[in-house]
Amino acid sequence: MATVQSVLAELRAKGNEKTRATYARHGMAPERTLGVSVADMKAIAKRLRGEQAVAMELYASGIMEAQYLAGMIANGKKMTRKQLDAWAEGSAGMQMVSEYTVPWVALDHPEARECALKWIESKKEHVAAAGWCTLSGLVATRPDAELDLPELKKLLARAVRSIHQAKNRVRYTMNGFVIAVGACVKPMLAEARAAAEKLGNVSVDVGETACQVPLATAYIAKVEKMGRVGKKRKTMRC
Repeated sequence: MATVQSVLAELRAKGNEKTRATYARHGMAPERTLGVSVADMKAIAKRLRGEQAVAMELYASGIMEAQYLAGMIANGKKMTRKQLDAWAEGSAGMQMVSEYTVPWVALDHPEARECALKWIESKKEHVAAAGWCTLSGLVATRPDAELDLPELKKLLARAVRSIHQAKNRVRYTMNGFVIAVGACVKPMLAEARAAAEKLGNVSVDVGETACQVPLATAYIAKVEKMGRVGKKRKTMRC
């Protein structure tokens, strides 16, 4: 059986400075990264599926790759709301964790919506971003019949109203939410399209990278042209 110490040792052995520098350019705190590729983390995750206790300890280490790996193997259904909140709080300075890992496990939980709605009220950028990403995951994976469409309409209006005054990564994830609604919730297509028009170009500091902020109108139009509006995903884990 794997131990946290053995997994951390393996992660350290697979780390390299080139990948670490790439993570730093994307905004990850260098002092908390090892430089392990996602491909290597996936290979480790295959051996650790279901090891919930190991996942929880890995996350508590504060190392980005350990936290990301924890999200690959943890079962959010086995976590309490308090633990999910702690994961959201513990993702500061790690957008790969706040915008991927935390939503992944939250979406496993039966109270994912409640978590997301709580987190988007946070004044902490990383917690609010985790909330918007969780909302995006909900609309991308849940059947339309399980979604509160009037609530989604209010959230679209909120994004339009506040996105340009929001903190950097919150702007990015709000924009992603509008795209997710337009792409994944067919009954909300017109509302999402209208919201995207009002958003226009969203300015986000993406660090020293070539990353671009998707233009919501163009993205939704592309999905619509492909005839894929309303298509759901089985999981947000990647």
